[in-house]
Amino acid sequence: MNRHLRHDLYAALAAALLVVTAVLAGSAIQHRDGTLRVGWPPLLALWDPHLGPGTPAAVAVAVAVVTYGPALAARLPWRALLLTTWAAGTAWTWSLALVDGWHRGVAARLTTRNEYLQVIDRFHDIPATLADFTHHILIDTPGNWPAHVAGHPPAATVTFVLLDRAGLGGGGWAGTWCITVGTTAALAVLVTVRTLTDESLARRAAPFLVLAPAAVWVGTSADGYFAAVAAWAVALLALAVTGHRPAWTGLASGLLFGLTVYLSYGLALFAVIAGAVLLLGHHRVRPLPFLLAGFLVVPVAFTAAGFDWWEAYRLLVRRYYQGAGGVRPYDYWVWANLACTALIVGPATVAGLRRTTTTLLTSRRLNRPGVRLCDIRLAVLVLAALLALLAADLSGMSKAETERIWLPFATWLLPAGAWLTGARGWLAAQGVLALLINHLLMTWW
Repeated sequence: MNRHLRHDLYAALAAALLVVTAVLAGSAIQHRDGTLRVGWPPLLALWDPHLGPGTPAAVAVAVAVVTYGPALAARLPWRALLLTTWAAGTAWTWSLALVDGWHRGVAARLTTRNEYLQVIDRFHDIPATLADFTHHILIDTPGNWPAHVAGHPPAATVTFVLLDRAGLGGGGWAGTWCITVGTTAALAVLVTVRTLTDESLARRAAPFLVLAPAAVWVGTSADGYFAAVAAWAVALLALAVTGHRPAWTGLASGLLFGLTVYLSYGLALFAVIAGAVLLLGHHRVRPLPFLLAGFLVVPVAFTAAGFDWWEAYRLLVRRYYQGAGGVRPYDYWVWANLACTALIVGPATVAGLRRTTTTLLTSRRLNRPGVRLCDIRLAVLVLAALLALLAADLSGMSKAETERIWLPFATWLLPAGAWLTGARGWLAAQGVLALLINHLLMTWW
């Protein structure tokens, strides 16, 4: 066993020990006073070993990706690789969701009492509802919004309102939307990695973007949809700053970044990732006016309708501490959240993050064998996502449920798998972890 592989395994083992510690410490706290407010700490889930109609398909997809994924990623034409990645990721996500059956695994996920579909009827007049939105954020206000509606800017809810008006109402269509859109995030990451680094790294990353344990929560939570919107904003920005039709790609990127911060307050931290992309681009200045023009579209539209983002966020902070956020202990979640992250990105990504650190440390010595500029650029991109995630952690506004809340950030950690040797073994570990989570636990998303 070579030194690099040995150190990769040590990193994966350390992450496993962190998860075990979070489970044991969390179980003790839950037994003592119940303040964690989750069923199976550190995840919001219940212990419920089960099989389901999606089980055979999930196993088959995992075996196929492990067996054929690296070879196909290396030789398929680029566009065919993108299509295959999306198809495989969609099959993987759907099969995992259907382990819990159609109703419990897909159709009912976004219809529970805290979810967006509970308030569709209250948006019959969208502008009037937006103008009145902040008056119902706090728990002690009449007609207070359910937790997820209150906890996000209204673009999240408006998405499902518009789906309903288009004739795609109900939990089944909402879940299908989140899976269909959410699985495209992998394509956005591949486009970004190829644009900012090189194609070989993107190709090696592709199977890891498919067979990620994060797919358990992409199917189906709205955060999978948020992750895709944010990912495409970054991908278009990468194209803009490298000279690919900078006016149009810059404008489109800005539009999606504007939508991103009106889908989730915490995704304002994507400014860190956007900053890294600007740093890595060769044509930073030309797209900026178009980027800013695009970014203003969604905020101006919502502000004109009467919604005040800053006031809503201020009220959300109060609402957060009125509910479970005011009970859950920061001193547990500030590190147990990282255990959740280890579970959604899997051991391969943890080992890849070790390689990221090594790449950055050795980047000071560019004459050292094995250090390439494209590796350094990928390391900067991955590190930016990690810094954004850590900022969210330290804020105290993400105590628990980060297995879904941090999907947008975690998606950008997955390309770190491109540096690993023995890809099939690491992919097998990723698939086994996802299958175990989905079959041993009943997740709430």
